[in-house]
Amino acid sequence: MTDRPRSAPLPLALGTGCLVVAEIGQAHDGSLGTAHAHIDAAAAAGADAVKFQTHIAAAESTPGEPWRVRFSPQDDTRFDYWRRMEFTEAQWHGLRDHADEAGLAFVSSPFSIEAVELLERVGVSAWKIASGETSNLPLLRRVSAHGAPVILSCGMSDLAELDDAVAVVRAADAPVAVLQCTSAYPCPPERVGLNVVPQLAERYGVPTGLSDHSGTIYAGLAAAALGADLLEVHLTLSRHAFGPDVPASITVEEMRQLVDGVAFIATARAHPVDKDAAVHDFAELRDLFTKSVVARRDLPAGHVLTADDLTVKKPGTGIPARRLDDVVGRTLRTAVAADALLSPDDLDPT
Repeated sequence: MTDRPRSAPLPLALGTGCLVVAEIGQAHDGSLGTAHAHIDAAAAAGADAVKFQTHIAAAESTPGEPWRVRFSPQDDTRFDYWRRMEFTEAQWHGLRDHADEAGLAFVSSPFSIEAVELLERVGVSAWKIASGETSNLPLLRRVSAHGAPVILSCGMSDLAELDDAVAVVRAADAPVAVLQCTSAYPCPPERVGLNVVPQLAERYGVPTGLSDHSGTIYAGLAAAALGADLLEVHLTLSRHAFGPDVPASITVEEMRQLVDGVAFIATARAHPVDKDAAVHDFAELRDLFTKSVVARRDLPAGHVLTADDLTVKKPGTGIPARRLDDVVGRTLRTAVAADALLSPDDLDPT
């Protein structure tokens, strides 16, 4: 059992490391058991949070809502699909409790005020606002009043609309984060928009990151290297699983790689290197692997050195190879043997 308080706020902050959120979304396909299996998988992969979508079909859609992609052979309409994705309040409590036990923050995206009311009773560590809801100011006002962090995705919003959404959350003094998002499933690399992540950070001065739909770990790692505070990535138990988001998801094994990579990048970013000082840490290796000025043949004292008399060889404990041109034209004060490393004492003063 984790020591994290029940539904404790997701610890979003600037520059304190990159949190990884496993987006389950509709990957459970309406199966409560599969939803619980995804929580275990996210925990095993090292994610910081698990994120669901809370749908109440009658509250969010009309029966005539069109399909984005007609993928389901068992649902006659999109409305039927959303209804099949619903869980009861008791089932949501069970999912939240499972996330707590697994040490994961529990996050969900509400798609109606009724869904917000349900999640208020269940308890969330953060509200995730899906791209299609970012312009839904009544929904934003309601979740912002709750006090938990609000994470905005901007896949369907321009900057002016996003400005309004951020302002609504700030007006309620709720913590806010903004994720660059491209609403393409899967998202090709040329549309990921990594450049937007630091732009959002500069524009709003809040934690920012990437809601990734590329179906790879590459975009997330790149965003972490750019200083993202938060990554949201779709998780699937198998690339052979059913559902519209599988092509935009990563597997459990890939999420483990992503989490490990994010930690590696965070450590690297937290320890800037002084290049000149770092070289001195490897003085013994420099002696082994760099080269020195060496006589090609036996040379007598008094000989004026030419380029043909000299070469460079290991080890690097003599006159450095980069100074070979400085040695040409100098006079030997002592005889040197072939393959001998020249030293300043072998040369007459200039």
